[in-house]
Amino acid sequence: MGYDLYVVTDEAIGLGRSHVELARQAVAGGADVIQLRDKRLSGRALFDAALAVREVTLDAGALFIVNDRLDVALAAGADGVHLGASDLPIREARKIAPPGFIIGASVGSVAAAVRAAAAGADYVALSPTFSTGSKGDAGPGHGLMRLSEIRAAVPLPLVAIGGINAVNVSDVIAAGADGVAVISAVVGKDDVAAAARDLRARIVAAKARER
Repeated sequence: MGYDLYVVTDEAIGLGRSHVELARQAVAGGADVIQLRDKRLSGRALFDAALAVREVTLDAGALFIVNDRLDVALAAGADGVHLGASDLPIREARKIAPPGFIIGASVGSVAAAVRAAAAGADYVALSPTFSTGSKGDAGPGHGLMRLSEIRAAVPLPLVAIGGINAVNVSDVIAAGADGVAVISAVVGKDDVAAAARDLRARIVAAKARER
């Protein structure tokens, strides 16, 4: 399973649609990975949402990742967790996680990517690649040069997130990303499935050109 199109659910950006509905439409459009991200929900509400999204991804054959919360990811039977700099350290999460469990890490520098790889991450995500309004705490974009530098420094799958859309996705793939993670570019559209389908087609075409 690859990381070509990695869709992060967000009910506010998703025009009020639920996490499970956004996930259902995204996988219908070909999303390879769904990440459940909601910093407002209680642990119980996030767990309930995770169970529902887990069913959608199982039926579609997509990977399911929970943002931040290793406990919720494990309890809901998710494929993995995505950890930021302020979350549980990767090395400690790896001690708790079962074999085959995916741990992704947000990074902003080559040094952070190298550290994440050494600690046991399965993929790294440059966050944010471009400046974005979807994540209020993201900070300024790191740019395509940083993406290329990380690509050269670590052998792990590399995902780009932040400000990516149909216009710039080809440049992101050309800079070395194995996949792109998006919020607004898919869940913020009226037709989530169509937006996912279009973006994934652009990713596949860009990868074919790079080969």
